[in-house]
Amino acid sequence: MGSTFGVAVVGFGWMGRVHTQAYARVPHHFPQLSLRPELIAVADEVPGRAEEAAAQYGFATAARDWREVAADPRVRAVSVAAPNFLHREIGVAMAEAGKHLWIEKPVGLTADDARAVAGAVAKAGVQGTVGFNYRNAPAVSAARELIAAGEIGTVTHLRIRLFSDYAAHPQAALTWRYERERGGSGVLGDLASHGVDLARFLLGEIASLTADTAVFVPERARPTGATAGHARSAGGESGPVENEDYVSCLLRFASGARGVLEACRVSVGEQNNYGFEIHGTEGAVSWDFRRMGELGVSRGTSFQDQPVSTVYVGPGHGEYAAFQPGAANSMGYDDLKVVEAYNFLRSIAESTPYGPTLEDAVRSAAALDAMARSAEHGTWVAPAE
Repeated sequence: MGSTFGVAVVGFGWMGRVHTQAYARVPHHFPQLSLRPELIAVADEVPGRAEEAAAQYGFATAARDWREVAADPRVRAVSVAAPNFLHREIGVAMAEAGKHLWIEKPVGLTADDARAVAGAVAKAGVQGTVGFNYRNAPAVSAARELIAAGEIGTVTHLRIRLFSDYAAHPQAALTWRYERERGGSGVLGDLASHGVDLARFLLGEIASLTADTAVFVPERARPTGATAGHARSAGGESGPVENEDYVSCLLRFASGARGVLEACRVSVGEQNNYGFEIHGTEGAVSWDFRRMGELGVSRGTSFQDQPVSTVYVGPGHGEYAAFQPGAANSMGYDDLKVVEAYNFLRSIAESTPYGPTLEDAVRSAAALDAMARSAEHGTWVAPAE
């Protein structure tokens, strides 16, 4: 049994629950881990929410103010799942307090916010990771290995899609997610950030891009009380949606490959339609999050009329073996966050980064900023370093 290690969660909406459950499960799936997370503190500004979390999950302490977590010497690592506008302040403060940091993307409202958090983590000498969970799917790991081994030849082009309907209902409440001041970008930060991370994880750095954005639901009703997730609101005062519902982007990679990234949060008929298709000079590989354990693979020397096979990932691909004993047994979204928790705690135990780092968050945020500038000016833009 590993030594206990105090952890805390700041922000207890849906994502805060996912982090908490990942901490609880990680010792069962990764018994070799030398650190066993102990739930010390939970903080949420909504009255009663932290207390409910403590009662349900066993946190030792519940608080309204995240600063109590920063000051608690029992807490060694913190998950930040609060709204985007708080990420910079909380992330910097936790690093300065000597806490290791697991923070949800997009790590603030801008690339400068992400840089500030990354700088604080580096200066404090603590470990930091960010919630780019889709790269943890074993099939994504398998696709990366296949590409690196040259099994589809030289990559020529990629298409990444992230379509969802979570904001499609016209009565979806006008929460912080739709406001520039508190949410920053819209679908850019929420979904396209994952797309950028997948693109970089699979194909390498993005050299330049051009993008277009649109708002398709221009007004929503303000919530009349506390909300979590993507709640609906009826009867509240109407207000404008200030950030984008949709983005399409053309990508040029440093390798010379080309790409298309498209994301939308108001796609009626689409539920978590996330995935990619990657083509090379000798084959192709594709993945659909909704069929998470499968890869479509085409390889060989036929070129024209070359067939596509379905490959079921299994032990030997990513961290699959920690969850299932044989290929084609299903994994789920929450399992990807357990992998994330494992990588975070392993990074702390070994003082070596595993999984996505704050530098990955900075590069993703820089690409998102570049998309916003491109959409505004109608030009090709190179992401700032």
